[in-house]
Amino acid sequence: MAIVSVSLSEENIAELDKIQDTFGFSGRSEAVRAAIASEIEKMDDMENLEGLTEGVLITIRRDHSDPWMSIIQAKHQDAIKTQLHSHLKNKKCLEVMVISCDAEDLKEMLREIERTGKADYVRFVSG
Repeated sequence: MAIVSVSLSEENIAELDKIQDTFGFSGRSEAVRAAIASEIEKMDDMENLEGLTEGVLITIRRDHSDPWMSIIQAKHQDAIKTQLHSHLKNKKCLEVMVISCDAEDLKEMLREIERTGKADYVRFVSG
């Protein structure tokens, strides 16, 4: 097995340790492998979408004052049929969007959200 050196913030280390403790992993490496597997599953689910896609997109984002999500939503306004925005603690925001569009449009929207690195949680649940 290859050894990889990764720089993580103190917050990332704390979260990694929390993952390790929560799921009972024997060490940080096992927790990292599980996190990678989870992201690959999410990526595979996204890539397997095709044709007309309908469902709910749920995001939790940091910093209510940062307009990045509004910019993405405006770009994809035809795909968003309805939306709920709720303020959470610590200036975070919950966005729940009912989506109906071609799968390629949704994939692009999801990629844009992920690329910002500003979402704490992103999940699309298809109907």
